Amino acid sequence: MTGEIWVLTEQWRGRVSEITYENLALGRELADALGTPLVAILLGSNAKDLAATLGKADRVLYVDHPLLEDAVPQVLAEVLAGLAKEQMPRAVLVPLTNVGLGVGSFTAARLQAPAVNFCKDVRVHEGRLEASCVMYGGKIESTVALLGSPAVLGMWPGARPAENGRAAASPAVEEIQVVPREAPPVRLKKYIEPETGDVDLTRQDVLVAVGRGIQARENIELAEELAQALGGAVCASRPVIDQGWLPLSRQVGKSGLTVKPKLYVALGISGAPEHVEGMKNSGLIVAVNTDPQAPIFNVAHYGIVGDALDWLPAFTAAIPRRKSQHA
Repeated sequence: MTGEIWVLTEQWRGRVSEITYENLALGRELADALGTPLVAILLGSNAKDLAATLGKADRVLYVDHPLLEDAVPQVLAEVLAGLAKEQMPRAVLVPLTNVGLGVGSFTAARLQAPAVNFCKDVRVHEGRLEASCVMYGGKIESTVALLGSPAVLGMWPGARPAENGRAAASPAVEEIQVVPREAPPVRLKKYIEPETGDVDLTRQDVLVAVGRGIQARENIELAEELAQALGGAVCASRPVIDQGWLPLSRQVGKSGLTVKPKLYVALGISGAPEHVEGMKNSGLIVAVNTDPQAPIFNVAHYGIVGDALDWLPAFTAAIPRRKSQHA
């Protein structure tokens, strides 16, 4: 059926990624607004059982092949583009994460179709699709009208809450036989788990994160004092790690760890999408930045416009006083 909204299922090591459910929630909105079906595309090897978790979709197109076991972008794109040529969906929502980075771009190139990356939202306006996307690390936002189809949209994590994309229903599954014609340029031999380091950030209820705004290595001690007062640990955005001020095991973001603490305090972090991807699901986000337009304020529950170095000592000193009042 032409004109459908497709969502590419990202699955890694036998599990469907959260961003798939985020995109299914958004895809459901778009499909309903356009009066067209929502279809989940599942590419894998012995992964058909995962289709049962994609109940937000009206149906699932499943392709099974050994070469699809690992997320090699060129192979996934070949199969996805082949399906799209045959069935001509209106739009394909492709997760833009470390797992499948490049799938959307390769697919669009094969289809010679319009493509927009780093989309944080998509809506229907006067019968056509418009994508809101970020550029230059989140410093610029633009709205792009999609005039051709199938349009390939590289979706940034966080477009919708993942829970909105889950449903108990079991969608109909259509299994399609497709054999990739190209040998993958990359073959994955094994996964090597990174060392946890001195602190497992994924198990912390409180994280104090530092970015460029911390200015110097010696100022990290101020963040450590705050973390200690809160009963948490210090982490950082990539620039701090690249400077060698903290070990790689403390990095949060797209090229680091994904965390979900009860409290996340972001100090001097601009809020580039790469960092936000790793901490956006924190229970409570407090951000401090001198730039009132910093993207971090788009995800923060509370924001303070100011210098983190001026604010840190006062906040750290106030915590024991508040604790004593509630003792």
